[in-house]
Amino acid sequence: MITVDALEKTYGGFAAVVDSTFSVAEGEVFGIVGPNGAGKTTTLKVLAGLIEPTSGEARVAGYDSTEPAMRHHLGFLPEESPLYEEMTATSYLRFFADLYEVPRSVADERIERALDRLDLDHRDRRLGDVSKGMKRKVAIARSLVNDPDVLVYDEPASGLDPVTTNSVLEFTRELRAAGKTVVFSAHNLYHVESVCDRVVIMNEGRIVARGTVDGIRERHGETTYHVYTDVPPEAAVGEAGDAEEFGDDGTLGDTEEIGDRYRTVVPSMDAVERVREAVSAAGGAVVDIRTREPSLEDVFLDLVGRPMPGRRGGVEAAENGTAGGSGDGDADASEGRDRDHAGDRTRDGDRTRDGDRTPAERAEAATSEGAE
Repeated sequence: MITVDALEKTYGGFAAVVDSTFSVAEGEVFGIVGPNGAGKTTTLKVLAGLIEPTSGEARVAGYDSTEPAMRHHLGFLPEESPLYEEMTATSYLRFFADLYEVPRSVADERIERALDRLDLDHRDRRLGDVSKGMKRKVAIARSLVNDPDVLVYDEPASGLDPVTTNSVLEFTRELRAAGKTVVFSAHNLYHVESVCDRVVIMNEGRIVARGTVDGIRERHGETTYHVYTDVPPEAAVGEAGDAEEFGDDGTLGDTEEIGDRYRTVVPSMDAVERVREAVSAAGGAVVDIRTREPSLEDVFLDLVGRPMPGRRGGVEAAENGTAGGSGDGDADASEGRDRDHAGDRTRDGDRTRDGDRTPAERAEAATSEGAE
């Protein structure tokens, strides 16, 4: 449903995305995660057709991402999604359905179904008077008015309370069950881990890990064993093989007193056995052993802390003051100068008349202009 091949996007001397390649299957929830400045938002905007790649290709639902026809098959939820605050939820969604030329009877049924599932109350209240959670639900419903095959969600649960967050995550799972393809990006890695079938981790514009969450943990994480004892493990003796596992003070490393127990963290079952032997020699016993698998967050923090190859032109751009920092938001400032918001301009750079826009272009233009 989505294929990205050797995608690159640069702004002057700053490379926001470097040689990015991945694919997303139909009916899959695909996660894109990374720290600020990793290139996530730029990648999502390329997929949504809002900016053109410098090189490489992105295809969505069988179309090049730069083709206006692609937007008929796409629903996009940006991290910041301003609404027309003088409208009600119902009138706002009808407005977008009209832009997509959805028949009114079909639109009303689709809107009611989405709002019912999202538990949206006060549908006839002015949007400027409703909560952030309600606004986010309306924005999600807006992404569905054209019944798209592909949904691109950037921080869909950002700033929401736990109840609303759980509702949004469950709704994302239901979209997958309905056969929709979802690209999902969030800083909360628990959310990503709970809904995504596969994930790519980006750092400094590059993909540094990819696969299922379990696969990424297995390849890049480290399983540890937490051994609970009733006495602190004392060094048995100074065998050469023990030197690396025992501390200078004669105890096993990484031992912490917790209540009336001692917890020692070790990397292998051999080390567990050494703890057992040490504790036994000290007159104690092992009372519990727990295996801890690395979380996606553990792997993420390890990977993004590693040195990366420099972004093309990044040093020179920073020295000249043109890189604008390392955050996605800084790159977005550059995007503002050449972005391809639907309907803002044609591909040859000439400004269009509103009447020349496709329905999807008018809808996207209305989305981006909502704050004005």
